[in-house]
Amino acid sequence: MSSTLEQLSPTRVKLTIDKPFNELESAIKAAYKQIAEQINIPGFRKGKVPPRLIDQRFGRGVVLQEAINNQLPQFYAEAVSENNIHPLGQPEIDVTELNDGKNVVLTAEVDVRPVFEIADTTDLKIEVPVAEVSDEEVEERVNLLRERFGTLTPVEREAETGDVVVINLTARQDGKVLEDAEATDVQYKIGAGGMVEGMDEALTGMKTGEKKTITSTLIGGVNRGEEAEIEIEVTKVQNQELPEVDDEFAQMVSEFDTAEQMYADLRDNLERMARIGQANQAREQVLQNIVDRTVFELPEALVENERTTRRENIEQQLQRAGLTLEQYLADAEEEDAETPEQFWETLNNRIVEGLRSQIILDKYAEDNEVQVSQQELTELIFAKAQQNGTSPEQELQHMMEHNHAAEWMEEARRGKALGQLVSSVTIVDANGEEVFVSRLQSDGTLAPAEDSDEAEKATKPAKEEADAKPAKKAPVKKTTAKKTDEAEA
Repeated sequence: MSSTLEQLSPTRVKLTIDKPFNELESAIKAAYKQIAEQINIPGFRKGKVPPRLIDQRFGRGVVLQEAINNQLPQFYAEAVSENNIHPLGQPEIDVTELNDGKNVVLTAEVDVRPVFEIADTTDLKIEVPVAEVSDEEVEERVNLLRERFGTLTPVEREAETGDVVVINLTARQDGKVLEDAEATDVQYKIGAGGMVEGMDEALTGMKTGEKKTITSTLIGGVNRGEEAEIEIEVTKVQNQELPEVDDEFAQMVSEFDTAEQMYADLRDNLERMARIGQANQAREQVLQNIVDRTVFELPEALVENERTTRRENIEQQLQRAGLTLEQYLADAEEEDAETPEQFWETLNNRIVEGLRSQIILDKYAEDNEVQVSQQELTELIFAKAQQNGTSPEQELQHMMEHNHAAEWMEEARRGKALGQLVSSVTIVDANGEEVFVSRLQSDGTLAPAEDSDEAEKATKPAKEEADAKPAKKAPVKKTTAKKTDEAEA
């Protein structure tokens, strides 16, 4: 072994690498050639300047430094492998000794994954909600279809609950129109909600061409949460006529011949989504439980670097959108934070949790020799495309252009590792019924019960497999509902 390891802290090590000079010979020759091609000396063709003249003109030290720099990645990688460490950042490398013709000594300090044991999941039991679909949820989906295919007829009467009105809105404070507080040709169904308080009451009874001003609290924009005078102008009142739910309707909105078949397919779609949601909750709970019970330190430099990178990315996105963080928080319903300080604190906590999760899953994957196939990478690409609203081809091109292949393979590996961890945990729903997440397929359907043993075996941790027997070296269900229903679901 040509390297030694010194533990500086639980998360940082120092490697001392001692290499004999003969391992630099090829790199030295390459350095002479590279320098010769960059200089012009009278009497010599470019690239043909002999080494002795390069030494006289620039010094032997320049050549040696070039050769060492070219070999640093290989020397460092060999030392990492020899000492079985897992770097979590870029190393700080110094040349401490250079004995021409004899040896070169380097030191490299780097943050590493600490030594720890993953919390035991043998007796872990997780409870998730019941994956059930109510008749009301199915009816809600049907009503969405009815509204999509309903007809709007202008009427010359007072607006009523259920009517669809077209309105112009202007918000003022002290008689001054507020910034970004004007909207025209807004279509709204009275009673649907989602507007400022008092909007439904104000619109009820209004006719086309009428105006009314109410005082209410703004729910969006830079003045979110402030009270303002809101002028409402009705430009159109429309009666919404919804089609009857019958076989003709089913044939119009889906690929089914009967309403009964359409209802069955909508319920099946909702049940599949409920199973996927149930499985996602199980995965989140299992991972959170393991993270909470697995103790180790994180390198502060790793955390700080991630914080800086994430913060810069967010600030750049806000700048491109022409928004301040305060404006973003005022409009972002999915954010719990109300102030920038709360937002950054929440982000920092998420970063720490995310890094801890990644390190745990990486260790589990290595300990259990989890491998990722090309098919599994392809599935991840399809999942990213669906999530981002792009095509798999676009995601693949993005991966190639930005060198994300190794990163995405690691992401797929972590996902597979988490799947194995989940399969080792007892999962029950709120009714006490056991949930077999390993039988769940990507589209939310369940693998046949007779195949479940094979599915369990495929996702069982390698350690359990080794205990069970001597070690060896080693679809999507088609639905006929229209795609718009899947997307809505």
